[in-house]
Amino acid sequence: MNKLVSLFKPMSDAQLPLTDEQQIKKTFRKMRIKMFFAMYLGYVMYYFTRKNIAPVANVFKEQAGITIAQYGLMGTIAYGAYGVGKFISGMLADRCNLRFFMATGLFLSSVINLFFGFIHTFWIMAFFWGASNAAQSMGFPPVSRGLVTWFSSKERATKWTLWSSAHTVGTAGVAILAGALLLLVNAKFTLFGHQIVMADYISWRSVFYVPGILGILTSLYLMKALIDKPECCGLPAVDKYHNCEAPTIKTKDEQSYWDILKKYVLKNPYVWYLSIAYIFIYYIRFATLDWSTIFLSDVKHMDAGSLPFLYSIMPLIGMFGGIFGGWAADKFFNGRCSPINIGFLICLVFVVYGFYLFSGPQNIPVTAFFLGAVGFFVDGPQNLVGGVQVSRITVKESIGAACGFSGMFGYFGAMLSGSGAAFIIKHWGWQGLYASCAISAFISMLLVALVWNAEKAPEHRKKKA
Repeated sequence: MNKLVSLFKPMSDAQLPLTDEQQIKKTFRKMRIKMFFAMYLGYVMYYFTRKNIAPVANVFKEQAGITIAQYGLMGTIAYGAYGVGKFISGMLADRCNLRFFMATGLFLSSVINLFFGFIHTFWIMAFFWGASNAAQSMGFPPVSRGLVTWFSSKERATKWTLWSSAHTVGTAGVAILAGALLLLVNAKFTLFGHQIVMADYISWRSVFYVPGILGILTSLYLMKALIDKPECCGLPAVDKYHNCEAPTIKTKDEQSYWDILKKYVLKNPYVWYLSIAYIFIYYIRFATLDWSTIFLSDVKHMDAGSLPFLYSIMPLIGMFGGIFGGWAADKFFNGRCSPINIGFLICLVFVVYGFYLFSGPQNIPVTAFFLGAVGFFVDGPQNLVGGVQVSRITVKESIGAACGFSGMFGYFGAMLSGSGAAFIIKHWGWQGLYASCAISAFISMLLVALVWNAEKAPEHRKKKA
C-alpha cells in the first residue's frame, strides 16, 4: 500500500538544473510538445470511454429496455458523480503526481466499459456508469495543472483552448466509431459463396468494449509520458523562462493548503460567478448534445443510421469554436475571456432555437449547419469560463481546486440536462427544452459580465484579495 501511495506523490525537482541556454531551449520545446500531446491524447480517450452512449442513445435505450425517464436519471447520476468527483479530484491533483493521477482515472473507467454493455438491471447499470464517471473526474484537474506549469500566462488561453478541443475530438471520434460499429453490426456480405452476417460475431455492445481497450492502452502510455512540471526535468519555471508575469498571485502568507483553498477559491466571489455561469453553460452543452439524436429520431423522424454521423458534427465544429475563442482572447484582449464569452453566448441564444425550428430530414444541410453552430458557440464559453478564466482569478497553488470547483458546478448543470431535461420534455415538450437552453445562455452572459474587470490585471485582484 505504501508503494501504491508513493506513486501519487509529486515528482521531485531535478538535482542538477540545466544551465546551457541552448539545451534548455531544446529541452523545453521537446517536453512541451510531449506533454501537450500526452494530455491531449489522454483526454480524447477519456471521452471515448465516457461519451459513447449518447451517439447511440436510441439503440442503447431500446436494447437496454429503459425509458426516457430512466435514461435521463442515469445521466443525472453519472453527471452528479462526475461533478462532485471533479472538485475532490481538483484538490487532490494540486498535491499529487499528475502522471499516475490522470492515468489511473482513465484505466478505471476503461475497465468498467469492458463489461458495461452486458449489464441488464437498470440500477446496477446506473451505479456502474456513475462509478465510471467518478473515475472520469480524474482527467481534467491534473491537465489544468499541467497547462499552468508548462505554458506561460501570455500564451495560456490559446494553448488551453487548443487542448480543450480534445473533448470535442473525443466526442466526435467516438460518435464516428459508434456509427461505424453499428453499420458493421448490421452488415451482410457473401464470401466464397457463404453469406456472412456480422451480427453473429459482434453486437452493439462493441461501442463499449472497443473504447475500453483503447483507453487501457492509452493509460499505460500516460504513465510513461507525463511529467509534473519543468523543474522535474532540470528546467526553470515556465513564467520565469518566458519572463512574463503570471496572472495569478504567488501566495506567501498562508500556512496550509486549506487556508489557500478558503481564501482564493471558496471565498473568491469571481470564482462563484463563473461557477454558477458554468451550470447554465453545461446545461446547454449536454441538453443539446445528449438529447439531439433522440429529438431527431422521435420528433424529426430521421434515419437512425445517419444520426451518429450528424451527432459528430456538433463536437467537430465545436472544436474550432473553442480554439478560435482562445486565440481571440490572447490576440485581442491580452488573455481576457469575458468579451469573447459574452459574444459567443449572444450568438448561442439564436442558433439553439434555430436548430429546434429548422432541423429535419428534408433539411439535412440546414440541420448540419445548426448542429455545427451550436457546437461552435457553446464550446468557446465551455472551454474558457471554467478553465482559462478561472485560472486568471485565483492563485497558482489552487488552480486544480478552482477548476475542479467550477467543473463541479458545471456538472450540476449536466445533471439538470438529464432528469431535468426529461421533466421539461414531458411537461412542455421539445420546444420547452430548447427555450430553456436559450434562457440559460442569457443568464450565463450576465454572470460572466460580472467578472469583466476582475481579470484585467493582477494588481486589481491583489486589492480584492
